Amino acid sequence: MVTVERVQTGVRMERRLVKVLKGLAEYLDLSLGDLLEGIVLHAFEQKVPFDDPTLAVIDRLKEVYGLALTAGDSHHLESPEEEDLRGSVRARAVDRHHRGSPSPGTGFQPFHSQR
Repeated sequence: MVTVERVQTGVRMERRLVKVLKGLAEYLDLSLGDLLEGIVLHAFEQKVPFDDPTLAVIDRLKEVYGLALTAGDSHHLESPEEEDLRGSVRARAVDRHHRGSPSPGTGFQPFHSQR
């Protein structure tokens, strides 16, 4: 047994994905945190975290909860709240810093993407 220090997080995730994860954790008799730790540790080592019978359970849970997202959708998901927040943050940043001028007191040239 390895002793670790766990911390509480406030991670936001897609609603149906969380339902599938909770259902899988219940099926495997794990806490949601233990399940996520296992998935991440396997991913860090480029190992598959689930065997074929467990993948079949995941497919059924995805069907039950209407989860059609795939790995290709990752990093392209946005909720309405995030769109609103991103717009307000951009507006404040433009007000505070003239494009291309160093951040106050740092001499650091901020990076601006060319979107």
